[in-house]
Amino acid sequence: SGNYYNQGEIRKKELEQSCFLLGIPASDVTVVDHRDLPDNPAVEWDTQLLAAFVLKHIEANNINLVVTFDAGGVSGHANHISLYTALRYKYCSFEIFILFLCLGCCVLVLESVNLFRKYISVLDVPVSCLLPSDALFILTEEETEQARRAMRCHRSQLLWFRHIYMLFSRYMVINSLRLL
Repeated sequence: SGNYYNQGEIRKKELEQSCFLLGIPASDVTVVDHRDLPDNPAVEWDTQLLAAFVLKHIEANNINLVVTFDAGGVSGHANHISLYTALRYKYCSFEIFILFLCLGCCVLVLESVNLFRKYISVLDVPVSCLLPSDALFILTEEETEQARRAMRCHRSQLLWFRHIYMLFSRYMVINSLRLL
């Protein structure tokens, strides 16, 4: 629930507001609040437990595309990396791989880039276009502003460095992804 600073309820509401701005109704937002999956940037979540939650959600909601972090978690956040590890664990297991194929579900992972590339914003577009990826998303100016508005909904998390992130991060403009 995002309760790292004991702000779980506030962060749930912020998430719903952010999703609403992005056109995602609250009924399509699921918050998992489990004592063994704490919001903590230093805690690695249990791979099997998390994989079971994700797979159950995919099956229950007929999901055909999952987008998650890669092994770097974009910022090295242990919870982000745990999501990748859980999906890789499930996806690489033969029976689950077959299930993913039957469900028609594929997994894309967001590429983590080095600190320099992370903060050169649109200047990373030519580099990203030259490097191999399975999917490349370049946002328009309007889409980038929509993403900033959605980020601003997360008031409890808008520390000084996240304002810098919103101004200079390539992830606000460009995202390269690879198939798992």
